[in-house]
This record gives sequence, structure tokens and C-alpha cells, in this order.
Amino acid sequence: MDDYLGQTVFSDPGDLDAGALPTDPGQLAALVRGLIIHRLEGPRFGYDIPRDRLHEDAESRYVTEILRILRERRDVPLTEARSPRERFVGTCRDFSLLLCSLLRATGTPARIRGGFATYFVADFLEDHWVTEYRLPDGSWRLADPQVLHPSYAPPFDPLDVPRDRFLVAADVWRGCREGRIDPARCGFHSVDRLRGLWLVRARLLQDLAALSGVEPLPWDGWGPRQILDDASLTDADLARTDTLARDGGPVSVPDAITSYTTYDGIRQITLRRSSPPA
Repeated sequence: MDDYLGQTVFSDPGDLDAGALPTDPGQLAALVRGLIIHRLEGPRFGYDIPRDRLHEDAESRYVTEILRILRERRDVPLTEARSPRERFVGTCRDFSLLLCSLLRATGTPARIRGGFATYFVADFLEDHWVTEYRLPDGSWRLADPQVLHPSYAPPFDPLDVPRDRFLVAADVWRGCREGRIDPARCGFHSVDRLRGLWLVRARLLQDLAALSGVEPLPWDGWGPRQILDDASLTDADLARTDTLARDGGPVSVPDAITSYTTYDGIRQITLRRSSPPA
């Protein structure tokens, strides 16, 4: 993962014909926007998302699964327009991972980043994932394909998200620990129990795991203890996370993890370590 051009087992698109895709990051981001509907976006599209899709699609942790579902709903090239009912029902992580996959497949180094966005709810840092891609000059730029839909209308170019509008998790952790950011304003605005320093820590570990080649689902966790509230954080946890926020990873993710799914309870998952044969 030295240059983030190679696919991981999670981003690998399988037998996708990359030669049929555009190579421009903006065009790829628009393509991804047309392939996925966020599971909270039904009202934006006037679409009543079926319960099974709402519950199950976003549990697809590999791009090959996302592409399989898209083919099942309409077996046409990815570049063809789709109605909401023909799209994958996912989360911000799925937008970011699919864009990352297509960027890598067409020659642009990319990675997904876990952190917090300031552009969804005023005075709140909303848990979010975006794609980071490398420009020819070697610099990195943040892209958020989800907000390319005109109903979002962010005050910036979604292909160049300002670093003060999306903060990677390490920056938010440091801000919380230094007293510049209130942890109670970090997380999911609509779910009180999914806020706090513990969630910032979880996203930091996931972000570093993604940089190390394991792109997780937003509700994945691992380790010897469940840390699901601030009271569970020990002094050792705080010190270890301070170090990770300062120095970065890599973070080692075990084969067996716990997935705290939104709709289907807690699951024990064994991760793939290689792509299945084509």
C-alpha cells in the first residue's frame, strides 16, 4: 500500500472492465453518485427503500459484493443511468470505497478516510467517510461523492473538500483531548448514544486500519474489550490512542472481528485475506 494504487481485498472490483470507465476523478465520482443511494436518502429521491435492502445492502463489505448487487438489479454497464430502485443502498463508507476502487482501477492512487464532517449539521461534527485521492503533483485531495446530489449543495467543490470541513479522526481526537472540540458534538447527530470520545477513538482506529489496507464497515470493532461509551475508556486506552493520533499506524486488524450492525444485532465476522478467484 505504499502508493495506494493497488487494490485491497475490500476494494478489489474483480473482473470489472476498467477500460470502459472514465479516468477523470470528477467523472468517476459522478458515476458513483449514480450507483448508490444512501439508506437515509429515500425521502430525497421520493423512494420508499425496501426493508430488506435497507437492512442488508450496507453489510456488503467488499466491492465485489456491491457490484454483484448492482448487476442483479440491472445488468448494464456502470456508466448507464439508474433509477433509485436499481441502485445499491449503502452508507457514506460505500460511496467512498467504491470511488476508491474505481480510482485505483483507472490509475489514480486513492484511499478512504474516516472522520467527521461539519457540513451536514450546524455546530456538529457528523461521523462520515470520504475518499482521498492523489493528484499528479503528489498532493492529496478529499472527495465526497455523496454530496454531489444537488439537494446537498455544499459551499465547496465536493471533489476538493476543505480540510476544515472534513476532519480526519486523528485531528478530531487531538482536538477533543486538547479541549478545542467537545466530544459530545462528535458522532451521529440523530442518535444520542452514538456520540462521544469513544466513538472518535473507534473511527480513528478504523481510519488507520483503512490506511493499512483493511477498509472496515463503520460499525466494525476488534480488540479484547468492548468500548461503547466514554466510561469504558481507561487511562491506558487514552494514552494509547494519544500515541496513535500523534504518530499514526499501522493498525493490525485480526481475522475475527465484531460487527455491531445497525439492524441485525452483533455479529462475529471472519475477514477475507485474499480475493476470491474470478
